[in-house]
Amino acid sequence: MARRRFFVDEIRGGAAALRGEEAHHLAHVLRARVGQLYEVSDNHSAYLAEITAIGEKEVRFAIREPLPDEAGPAGLRLYAALIKFDRFEWIVEKATELGVGEIVPVEAERSEKGLLAAAGKRIERWRRIARESSRQSRRLRLPEVRDPVRLHAVLADASACRLFLDEEGGRPMLKAAGAGETAFAVGPEGGWTGRERAEFLEVGWEQVSLGPAILRAETAALAALAILSHANWARAGGRAT
Repeated sequence: MARRRFFVDEIRGGAAALRGEEAHHLAHVLRARVGQLYEVSDNHSAYLAEITAIGEKEVRFAIREPLPDEAGPAGLRLYAALIKFDRFEWIVEKATELGVGEIVPVEAERSEKGLLAAAGKRIERWRRIARESSRQSRRLRLPEVRDPVRLHAVLADASACRLFLDEEGGRPMLKAAGAGETAFAVGPEGGWTGRERAEFLEVGWEQVSLGPAILRAETAALAALAILSHANWARAGGRAT
């Protein structure tokens, strides 16, 4: 069985510390003991580490050895239109498991009224979900969960490959993207409006489809990310970071 991995703020002098809820989980739920080995990541590299002390709010480690670098895919940035928050949280969790490097909530014309203002209060929760999902999937690096934006910020993205998912029939089917950083945008329930679609096309985004089936926004996001992530991992010859 693979060892559990935890994210620490820093590694200094061959030592690291885990604090807060994760330290409580390790000490009291997993019932960790001094001398046990776990993996830790400082969001740059991963190490095998031994527990040296367990306190009420902190677990301390001694670094024993670096773990092999994991080949990672080219950057994948997800622009996800805001939908009901229980379903948006599902996107955050599963996109993290699929290796997405950045998740950016977006207000679309068909996003429910008030979601953008309310989303600002949910960002820290979404970041915690991404952290927990990263730990579970043993990622090397945490994804960035950005503050919510409006569409004009999405249109300004300068990634080498820019794709927006559109439910309109007759569009090219989504397939593996080319090498380099990829930006991918998925709309809300009801899809993008005609004006939004025209704005994407005007600045050079490519319109892609998953076929004739009409999918829920979160299903479409994850189905598309699975295609893009699998291709990225295969090209990188390794696991997601």
